[in-house]
Amino acid sequence: MAKKLVEFVPNFSEGRDKAKVEKIVDEARKISGLKILDYSSDPDHNRSVVTIIGSPEAVTEAAINMAKVAIGLIDMREHHGAHPRFGAVDVVPFTPVMGVTMDECVEIANKVGKAYGEMGIPVYLYEDAATSEGRRNLATIRKGQYEGFFDKIKEPEWKPDYGPSEMNAVSGCSAVGARVPLIAFNVNLHTPDVEIAQAIAKKVRNIGGGLHYVKAIGLKLEDRNMTQVSMNLVNYEKTAVYRAFEMVKMEARRYGVAVAGSEVIGTVPMKSLLMAAEYYLQIENFDMDEILEKRLLDAEE
Repeated sequence: MAKKLVEFVPNFSEGRDKAKVEKIVDEARKISGLKILDYSSDPDHNRSVVTIIGSPEAVTEAAINMAKVAIGLIDMREHHGAHPRFGAVDVVPFTPVMGVTMDECVEIANKVGKAYGEMGIPVYLYEDAATSEGRRNLATIRKGQYEGFFDKIKEPEWKPDYGPSEMNAVSGCSAVGARVPLIAFNVNLHTPDVEIAQAIAKKVRNIGGGLHYVKAIGLKLEDRNMTQVSMNLVNYEKTAVYRAFEMVKMEARRYGVAVAGSEVIGTVPMKSLLMAAEYYLQIENFDMDEILEKRLLDAEE
């Protein structure tokens, strides 16, 4: 039987208390059939992102067990951070990797969503798991954030897909979805003026007439006295990482602002970085087989 692998990238609204983050991640460490590829916390965002890969059964178990611990540790009434959020277990996407269809990931999202609902968390399904076109976009669902959802959830069109139809004051809501691979890519700017970062984000993102397959927001990095254009690239093959980076640089120049650096959150496909190397180095007729490590891995198979 062919091996089945699903990527699971939960985002938790805790990025400052390392002990709490470790307790949440420990739940994944207990499960066989899983591999934790990466996890990182950002104190400015007050958010942690965990990248896990495993069998459909293992990622389902991890999603449920990690949430049980997270809602016992995170109190949204005390949460403050730069990143948009509306719950302790804020976003839970599942992505097919090997031997798994998108429909199977939608089934996982529904199973997990139902379990969260039974924990008392209002759940909204998004992207390919969305129950209506108006709920496909995560930004649309999360608009208003935690503070605004006490009223938003009462509106008939925002009745949760699972769980209670009233806001959970301690744990907030959760967005659970199924989607194609996404790259979380941030560009930091040498300016403390968040309005500049927000203006650049509006120009870069698709909804503002910018790049297709790019979502972007401008954030303040308080600890570093800088700002950031935080992006999600939902199709890196059609809108490459280097294109998003260059557009941020171009828009920043109109304000006399320099780029301080960039970062990837979670994991990134090798091909996306090779596309950047090919562009910046102007390599002609580049082929993946020219990478030493790939040749070695191929030889081992």
